[in-house]
Amino acid sequence: MLQCSECEFGEVGPDGQVRLRCNPFSNIKEPECVQKWQLLKLDAIHQAYRATLEQYRRLAPLQEKMMKFMEKEIDDIDEADKWKTGYEEDEEDDDEPTYGPLSP
Repeated sequence: MLQCSECEFGEVGPDGQVRLRCNPFSNIKEPECVQKWQLLKLDAIHQAYRATLEQYRRLAPLQEKMMKFMEKEIDDIDEADKWKTGYEEDEEDDDEPTYGPLSP
């Protein structure tokens, strides 16, 4: 089996990071190269996913504050518009005849 350090398409950095410049569709030398390439791509996907999760963890408190603020604003708007519905109910009650406190 050909090692990546011996291959013309493989580079090993000073920190041990492996970089494959090979294209799995055109210039793969051995079947194991495809497996190595897939593992590196899978690792890259995993690192991106972890970075995304970290960003979501940072944003979570801000999202909570925004939701609480929006709920407060919606409640304030509903409270401000409450007089509209109360006024309409009072008008409907005025249409009914009233006979006094002793009426049946």
